[in-house]
Amino acid sequence: MDVKERINRLREKMLEKGLEAYIVPSSDPHMSEYVASRWEGRKWLSGFTGSAGTLVVTREKSGLWTDGRYYIQAEKQLQGTGIELFKAGMPGIPDYVEWLKQELPQGSCVGICGEVFPVSRVREMEKELSTKGISLNRQFDLVDEVWEGRPAVPQQPVFVHDVAFAGRTAAQKLDMVRREMAKKGVGYYLVCSLDDVAWLYNIRGNDVAYNPVAIAYALVSSNQAWLFIDSNKVPDDVARMLHENGITVEDYERIYEHLAGLKESDAILFDPASANSRLYDAMASGCKKVEDTSIVTRLKAVKNEVEIDNLKKAHVRDGVAMVKFLYWLEQNLGGEKITEITVGEKLEEFRRQQEDFMGPSFATIAAYKDHAAMMHYQATPEICHTIEREGFLLIDSGGQYLGGTTDITRTIVLGPITERQRRDFTLVLKGHINLARARFLYGATGSNIDILARLPLWEHGIDYKCGTGHGVGYFLNVHEGPQRLSQVPNNVKLEKGMIVTNEPGVYIEGQYGIRTENEMLVVEDGETEFGKFLRFEPITYCPIDLDGVDPGLLNQEEKRWLNEYHRMVYELLSPLLDGGEREWLKAKTRPIE
Repeated sequence: MDVKERINRLREKMLEKGLEAYIVPSSDPHMSEYVASRWEGRKWLSGFTGSAGTLVVTREKSGLWTDGRYYIQAEKQLQGTGIELFKAGMPGIPDYVEWLKQELPQGSCVGICGEVFPVSRVREMEKELSTKGISLNRQFDLVDEVWEGRPAVPQQPVFVHDVAFAGRTAAQKLDMVRREMAKKGVGYYLVCSLDDVAWLYNIRGNDVAYNPVAIAYALVSSNQAWLFIDSNKVPDDVARMLHENGITVEDYERIYEHLAGLKESDAILFDPASANSRLYDAMASGCKKVEDTSIVTRLKAVKNEVEIDNLKKAHVRDGVAMVKFLYWLEQNLGGEKITEITVGEKLEEFRRQQEDFMGPSFATIAAYKDHAAMMHYQATPEICHTIEREGFLLIDSGGQYLGGTTDITRTIVLGPITERQRRDFTLVLKGHINLARARFLYGATGSNIDILARLPLWEHGIDYKCGTGHGVGYFLNVHEGPQRLSQVPNNVKLEKGMIVTNEPGVYIEGQYGIRTENEMLVVEDGETEFGKFLRFEPITYCPIDLDGVDPGLLNQEEKRWLNEYHRMVYELLSPLLDGGEREWLKAKTRPIE
C-alpha cells in the first residue's frame, strides 16, 4: 500500500467507530522521542521519517505537524501524499487541535489511542476541544487495526550496567528516590520513561535503535520496588543483581493490576508528561494522585563523579575516532568514491575500534552541500551525494560507550567556499564561543542564556529554528531532559554536573548548512557577595575546521578561547594517534592570530 491507500484504510476504520478525526503521534507508551519500530505508526501512515511529528486525519483532509528541524525534509517526503504540511511554531500556523476545531462541526468525536498520549496532553486536548462541543475517544488503536504486519514488541535481552560505570548501585539510587518520595509525602512512585527505568535499576537494553533501553515500567514504594518487563528478556545475572538490590521482576502488563490495587490511603507520584492515559485510567479511583516532574529525570541529569570521569574518557576515545576519520577523509577524498553513506560507515568503523564502544548514539547525519540545510537529513542510496573537494560537509554523529554518550557536529571545509559561507561559518563559531565562555549566576536556566549563541547571527538577520542545546544521557538517550538551551521558556535551573550541548547553526535551504556542536559540563566558577557562579567546561575533543574561519570577525577573547580549546584537544588526543595523524592534528589545532 502507498500512503494514500493507508490513509483511506484508516478513514474506513474511523467511519466504523463513528470518529470524524483520528490523531497519530510519534510516541510509544513511554512517551519516548525515539521509538521501537512497533510504534512507528505515524511514519508508516504518512511516509514522513522524522522523529517528531503528529499526523491528523479527518474524513476529507489530512495534515502533518512538525518542528523547524524537519520543515524541508517533511515538505519533500509528503509530496504527492495528499497530506498537508503544517510548520509548527511558525506565525499564523494553527496547532492541530485548533485546526480540528476549524474543520469539524459541533458534536464531532476525535479518536486517539490513549496508550501513546501522556495524561497532560489528553487533558489539554479535552479542554480545548470541548469549547466547540467536540469529544475525545481514547479507546481505539486504529493504527493496529490497519497496519498489517505490524512489528512485534522487541524481545532483546537486558544487561547490567556495572557499578564501575554507574557510580552507584540500584539500591543506593532507590534510597535517593525514597528520600525524595518522603519529602513529597507519597508511598508510591511510578516511573514510565524508558531511560529513567534503565538508569534507576542499572540495566540497559536494545529495544530501541541507538538508545540502550528496554520496554519496561518501574514502580517504587517506601519498602519495595518492581520492574515490569517481559521476564524472557531478563537473563539470570540480571535477575540476580535486581534481587540483590531489592527489585522484584513482574510481567510488563501487570503494572495495570498493581495500579488498580492501590488503596484509598495510598498516594502515588507520577509525571503527567510521561505517564500515558491508559496508566492513569488504571489507577484506583480512591487513591491520591500526585503529579510532578519525574524524580529520576532530575536525579540522573546531575552526573556523579564516577560518571563524569568515565564520560571524559569516553569523549577522548570518541575524539580519537573523529580525528582518525577526518584524517582518512582528507587523505582519500578524490582518490576513491566517497558518498554521504560511505562517510557514516567509515566513521562508525573508527568508533568501533575504541574501547567500550557499544554502537552509535543516533543515526549519523552526513550531509553534503544543500543536504546540510535539512537539520536531521538522512542519506539513502537514492538521494545521497558524492563528496567532492568543494563546499561544506556537515557531520553530526555520536557514540554509545559503557562510560557515556557522545554527540558532536563538525562542519568540514572540503575545498573552495564563498565569502558568505566563510562569514556564516565564523558567525556560528562566534555564537558557539559566546555560550562556551559564559559565566552565569546560579539559578539561570537554559532559556536565560540561549540568546548568547544567537546574538552574532541575529546581528546579521539570521536565526535557526531549533534549540541551541539539550541534555545528554549517560550511556542512555542522546537527548535527555529536563535541562535544555532554547528560546522556549523553561524553569529548570542549570546545576553543577549537568551536561548540555552547544550547537548553533545556519541553514540556507537549497545551498548549505553549518553547525558546530560540543558537549559541555556545568561546573562551579566561584562565589561572590552576589551569589554562586557557574560556567561550562567543553568535554568534546575534536578540532574545529580553521579553514572555514575568518579571523577578522573574531575578537581577541574569541581567538584566545579557540586557541586554548585546540591546545587542549591536541594535548589529550595526540598521544593516542600515529605519526601522520598526529602531524595532521597539529596543523588543524594551530593557533590563530
